[in-house]
Amino acid sequence: MMKSYDFSGLSAVFINATLKKSPEVSNTDGLLEKSRAIMDKHGVKTEVIRAVDHDIATGVWPDMREHGWKTDEWPQIAKKVMAADILVLCGPIWLGDNSSVMKRVVERLYGGSSELNAAGQYAYYGRVGGCIITGNEDGVKHCAMNLLYSLQHLGYTIPPQADAGWIGEAGPGPSYLDEGSGGPENDFTNRNTTFMAWNLLHMAKLLKDSGGIPAYGNQRREWDAGARFDFENPEYR
Repeated sequence: MMKSYDFSGLSAVFINATLKKSPEVSNTDGLLEKSRAIMDKHGVKTEVIRAVDHDIATGVWPDMREHGWKTDEWPQIAKKVMAADILVLCGPIWLGDNSSVMKRVVERLYGGSSELNAAGQYAYYGRVGGCIITGNEDGVKHCAMNLLYSLQHLGYTIPPQADAGWIGEAGPGPSYLDEGSGGPENDFTNRNTTFMAWNLLHMAKLLKDSGGIPAYGNQRREWDAGARFDFENPEYR
């Protein structure tokens, strides 16, 4: 008998780093919606943000208007990211790598990496991250490695099988939503997308129910105040 799950206390933000502005069809959006549908079905509050639709300044500070830019919509996006239990970075492959839009999103996420939460940990602690990649050329695993490393480095928890993707045949070919591509019917992609969605949900609920990552041995505020959390070094004695 299938177990019933209720994740209604969780929220998730999907950032789509396609190069296509709305309302142009995004293949990445086509795949991420499968993951989103699973979350919606089980009570998760979800939102998709198409980054290219927003005026996101270049830089690595929380608000680039304080560093010479006239406009910057990232601070509003950052508030949604910080309010979410789950962040899924989604984007296409170009020249075997993540898109320029994705790189800008990661840089702006990095701009908040020095902020702390109430426990003195880095602010992204207690949140879960994953990624979805689409394209018609090789590079799914390369792109996923870059994004999952970046997310964990910032403080996100990465569960098992936290990435999913689809690519067509090598060389220029059909994209995910193109007629006859086989993408929406691909069992490997559908399995990974499903496993990713569920693992993100399970891990996010575990963290939320337990109050996040235990706040000992990882508190920047305490380290700066002199705590060394059993780090043995004669220099500190």
